[in-house]
Amino acid sequence: MKIMKAKNYSNMSKIAKEIIADTINGKSDATLGLATGSTPIGLYKGLINLYNEKQLSFQNVTTFNLDEYVGLTPSNPNSYHYFMNEQLFQHIDIKEANIHIPNGMAPDLQEECDHYEQSIKNAGGIDLQILGIGENGHIGFNEPGTSFAERTHIITLDQSTREANARFFETIDQVPTKAITAGIETIMQSKQILLLVSGEAKKEAYNQLLEGEITEEFPASVLHQHENCVVIVDKGTVLK
Repeated sequence: MKIMKAKNYSNMSKIAKEIIADTINGKSDATLGLATGSTPIGLYKGLINLYNEKQLSFQNVTTFNLDEYVGLTPSNPNSYHYFMNEQLFQHIDIKEANIHIPNGMAPDLQEECDHYEQSIKNAGGIDLQILGIGENGHIGFNEPGTSFAERTHIITLDQSTREANARFFETIDQVPTKAITAGIETIMQSKQILLLVSGEAKKEAYNQLLEGEITEEFPASVLHQHENCVVIVDKGTVLK
């Protein structure tokens, strides 16, 4: 695991943007694993700017999002379908057929998980996976206690995760209780992983990650076992 200390959020986003741009410019048909939440928004803005400046094309890029809430339609403003379209997809030249996000409205959720996992395999796996980290150490929506051997699956969200995400909803009662998420084994099979850590609320999780104890009770700890994982930490908020 390689740690890169960025001066602030903007610098963290810039470093991540350059790594992803290098990946796409080196392999135009790269497969990217994407994350949602507030942390990667600056990164996505940077990628849009590169596209607008004609320095980057997503024409042949394929994407797989980590997760989606169960029970939210793609048109729901709190769904990750909606988030990704607003924050990235509608602003670049990616083909709609190359965008993959779990369907939280699928009539058979287990079948959807199996199909999603197979789709990742059919694409040749993830070349570069972007991750954030939850306050409880979750990656994707893999909550504490999730088996490291788990693949794409349905997860019951921890109350702490629902509380952390309640700021996006009118009330916490509107926050879904379940989600579909790429599993830890799915994530670990990515060729490269980029973990972005920003925000004072992530300080404790970051410190626990640095301690190095690998345990399923702190899912992000598994990243120590990945051969090509880069952690970019925002010194301005996490390390102050």
